[in-house]
Amino acid sequence: MNPLQQTPLAERHLAAGAKMANFGGWEMPIEYTGVVAEHTAVRTGVGIFDVSHMGKVRIKGPGAAAFLNGLLTNDLARISSGQAQYTMLCKEAELLSDSGGVIDDLIVYRWADDDIFMVPNASNAPSVVAVLRAAAPAGVEIIDQHHELGIIAVQGPSSKVLIESMGMPAGHDYMTMAESKFRGEPVTVCRTGYTGEHGYELVAPAPVLVDLWDALLARREEFGVVRAGLGARDTLRTEMGYPLHGQDLSLDISPVQAGLTWAVGWDKPVFAGRAALLAEREVGPRRRLRGLKSLDRGIPRPHMEVRRVAAEALAGAVIGEVTSGTFSPTLKQGVALALLDPSIDFGDEVVVDVRGRESRFIVTKPPFVEPSTRT
Repeated sequence: MNPLQQTPLAERHLAAGAKMANFGGWEMPIEYTGVVAEHTAVRTGVGIFDVSHMGKVRIKGPGAAAFLNGLLTNDLARISSGQAQYTMLCKEAELLSDSGGVIDDLIVYRWADDDIFMVPNASNAPSVVAVLRAAAPAGVEIIDQHHELGIIAVQGPSSKVLIESMGMPAGHDYMTMAESKFRGEPVTVCRTGYTGEHGYELVAPAPVLVDLWDALLARREEFGVVRAGLGARDTLRTEMGYPLHGQDLSLDISPVQAGLTWAVGWDKPVFAGRAALLAEREVGPRRRLRGLKSLDRGIPRPHMEVRRVAAEALAGAVIGEVTSGTFSPTLKQGVALALLDPSIDFGDEVVVDVRGRESRFIVTKPPFVEPSTRT
């Protein structure tokens, strides 16, 4: 059994009393003082997350952007230098009946036509690197920087003033990035995040990551900085309806099924999985990802069955399954993402089998909480 990988901040988390757990093969902090408190701090103030387990890949060389645009779903021509984009790498269908499942969803940061930075999910990063290296033309280099760099997410309404207090740029638009320095080392200040709040992700060399974390925490009294774990990150992203690969997206769950067609450049002549996705879009998906909001006190969890409402409890036909579900600390009620039969529409009432008890939900379109990313 392979030992869990650790980020450069592992000792800081343990010293702070964090509850640690396996996340994508990495030993990561799930919570420090409690998920609800950390979640609330991000919604109302500012929280910092260690997300250094995420992959970091540099694609360099003549035609790097064009090469990626022939693989990824979204159209890189939609963004220019200094901008970021949400996109997906899909499986190239072996049969037209294949769904064009998602190898990974990721953020691409475009510096130039010959210089792209990419952040895939932690457990999928090796697969993404392998696909890119197998497809890259001569002259395009795929540089795996997974352990060379770390990432600290700074998220919440007070994140801007906190970043400014560090002497770093903070006024740039959502889904853009700027270059800065910390202790003489390069730091990329990305206006991105996974919480739905105004926020930043600081990409820095691993050797200075501890000092950067400490410097942010040193401003605790002035800005109310709170350490936040991946438990709060999950409840925050679920309130936004952001998908998690492996639950709401996978090799078996396509962008069409997940409602992510906005992140597909349909007019591009080529990208991985294009034929299968076009075919699925034409006939319509066999299931769709929808939001569910509790009408009682039920708390949904992944893999719980979703049924039609019937006269008797849990007697209705099974119409889907919860993919992500949690108690929303902001709304004080259960919320979920679920793959449902396409006949189920927004506003319909359904029931979820919550450990053998029927719980009623309304089908809704996420986000469940108004996002503040662009404020």
